[in-house]
Amino acid sequence: MAIVMGVDPGSRKTGFGLVNVVGSRTEYVTSGVIRIPDIAFPERLKLIFDSVTQLIEQHCPQEFAIEQVFMAKSAGSALKLGQARGAAIVAAVNQNLPVAEYEARKVKQAITGTGAADKLQVQHMVKNLLKLPACPQEDAADALAIALCHVNSQQHLLKLARARSFRRGRMV
Repeated sequence: MAIVMGVDPGSRKTGFGLVNVVGSRTEYVTSGVIRIPDIAFPERLKLIFDSVTQLIEQHCPQEFAIEQVFMAKSAGSALKLGQARGAAIVAAVNQNLPVAEYEARKVKQAITGTGAADKLQVQHMVKNLLKLPACPQEDAADALAIALCHVNSQQHLLKLARARSFRRGRMV
């Protein structure tokens, strides 16, 4: 693998986090929040697209992971979230990055051991897993958790592939 970018999309705040995979170790690269001002919605989408593009160009990740849409408080909120996701995904695809999508419950399960974890538990585990001096901001922690979930999923798939190719000491 190498550098993985995780994104927690939102139409007001979009979290991002980058981790570097070196062998079996995962190291923190950077994280933060793209804060979107109170401007027209199409301009917000452009700001998400431009900001994600800039981060990709700056850090050169090889993988991109993003949270899937969940049912929000209202259909309108879900639509806006979906459009924010779309802006981030298009930025990644324009840079020829493979895109992986993960459900929020799966991300929480991978990081904390329970799909019902709250934001504080996710922040705490991200801090511990990446050996950070303090808990990252909420949206940045979610983005780092998405990146870590992707790393775990990819490493698990590699182990399965290796296990399937050998049976009783023979190549299958």
